[in-house]
Amino acid sequence: MTSPLKTPSTGPGPLPTLLVLDADPPPRLGRLTGRVRIEHADASTLTERLPAADVLLVWDFTSHAVRAAWPGEGPRPRWVHTASAGVDHLMCPELAASDTVVTNARGVFDRPIAEYVAALVLAMAKDLPRTLAFQRERTWLHRASRRVAGTRACVVGSGPIGRAVAGTLEALGVTTALVGRTARAGSDGTAAVHGTEDLDRLIARADWVVAAAPLTEPTRGMFDARRFGLMQPSAHFVNVGRGPLVVEEALAEALEQHRIAGAALDVFASEPLTPDSPLWDVPGLIVSPHMSGDTLGWRDELGAQFVELYELWAAGKPLVNVVDKQLGYVPGH
Repeated sequence: MTSPLKTPSTGPGPLPTLLVLDADPPPRLGRLTGRVRIEHADASTLTERLPAADVLLVWDFTSHAVRAAWPGEGPRPRWVHTASAGVDHLMCPELAASDTVVTNARGVFDRPIAEYVAALVLAMAKDLPRTLAFQRERTWLHRASRRVAGTRACVVGSGPIGRAVAGTLEALGVTTALVGRTARAGSDGTAAVHGTEDLDRLIARADWVVAAAPLTEPTRGMFDARRFGLMQPSAHFVNVGRGPLVVEEALAEALEQHRIAGAALDVFASEPLTPDSPLWDVPGLIVSPHMSGDTLGWRDELGAQFVELYELWAAGKPLVNVVDKQLGYVPGH
């Protein structure tokens, strides 16, 4: 999706102000030197500095500071970009109702997350977690592992990340069904998408259920005790979408009672996961610290993507990766 914006002033006068909600390390924005006045804020100063900004770069994409600061008084930036795929951390009713354009980092994380999901599927099929545990114990225990080719997967979320996951699993010989908000036929080589009305039927027959959906009100808590109860006892569940898609207590219970065979969570309802969280000790659960999309150089890619978008904005050209603020994601996948 694209969105036209008015061309910023390029004549005499003050430079546009870019406000960066900071995280460490900061973004590399060298190509914008002399073309924009760059200012910085953190959660404690964002409310004060927001009215003077023409553009807001949410570099600290784990922060909820935008959601808290946006309803305040004064002007608001014409454009907000978040260096993340999800936008739930910054959306609030006032931002959704405003004329401000919101863009996200679609395209940076697709392939890395797909590779990560494939690695998890292979690791669980080949029982690698127990192999490593047995190695630490110096225990020789021969056992058979599972074939991946010929199994079935249901990938929930039909955006670029979900499509990349589905394509990677298909390359491993996994028959994959893709589920989105609404059903639509495939065209020009794209896969067909099932609607949510097919979700229960598809997860009931899947060996691998992968959550890669955005967090919206309809998707919040969609993987609950009922849905885990629909899955096969041999099924595995993976969440690389957003933490609140999953009722974590229900997943833990399903694993503890062997109603499903295993699971992997890369995202959580509350992050970082505290040392005393019971999830660390759930049998059959792989825990990773929200790293599925983060490969070497990923921050440089995010910075370069923003600079390219800024150049479009400065030239008055349509932006890409424009979020539908009512839906909570970039439509048109």
